[in-house]
Amino acid sequence: MWARLRLSASSDDWNTASRHKSAMITVWRIAKTRYAAGAFDGEGARLNGGRWNSVGIRVAYASESVALATLEVLVGLQRSDVLGSYSIVSAQLDGAGIETLPRDSLPGNWRSYPPPPETQAIGDQWVLQGRSVVLKVPSAIVDSESNYLLNPAHSDFESVTISSPAAYTFDSRLLGALGKS
Repeated sequence: MWARLRLSASSDDWNTASRHKSAMITVWRIAKTRYAAGAFDGEGARLNGGRWNSVGIRVAYASESVALATLEVLVGLQRSDVLGSYSIVSAQLDGAGIETLPRDSLPGNWRSYPPPPETQAIGDQWVLQGRSVVLKVPSAIVDSESNYLLNPAHSDFESVTISSPAAYTFDSRLLGALGKS
C-alpha cells in the first residue's frame, strides 16, 4: 500500500508516490489576522516564494502542530510589536491525498537560509505536475517534524476543510528567549 517517492538525480522526475493511509489529519497555520481568512490560498507564498516554492507558484504552508506553526512564525519575525495581530487556522486533510517527500531525496543544503533553488524546484515541480493536493515535507527548523504544502489549484483542494480563524496569542516568554521583546 505504501509506495516510495524518489527524485531522480538526472531528471528530477518523481518515480513513485508515497501516500498516507486514509485518516483525517489536522494541520495548522498562523497568519496575520488581516490575511487569516485566506490563510490557505497560497497568495503570500506566490508573492514571496518560500523554501518549497518559487515566486509565482501558489502554495499554502501548514505545520503538523501548533508548536511548530509558532516556531515557523517566530523564525521569520522582524518585529515583536506585531505579535498581537495573528490568528490561527486549521485545515483537515484526508491522509489518502497526502504525498510524502522522503528525506533521502533532499539535497544536502535543503535546510540552508535563504532557501536553496533546489528545494524550490521540488515544490514547483510538485505543484505544476498536480500529483496530489498535499505534500508532506520536513521542517527546516525542527527536521524531525513536518510541514505540509497545500496546492490550492489542485482539483481535490475542495476536500480540504478549513476552520474559521481564531485569535492567537504568543507567550511573551518566547519573545524574551529570542531577544525580540
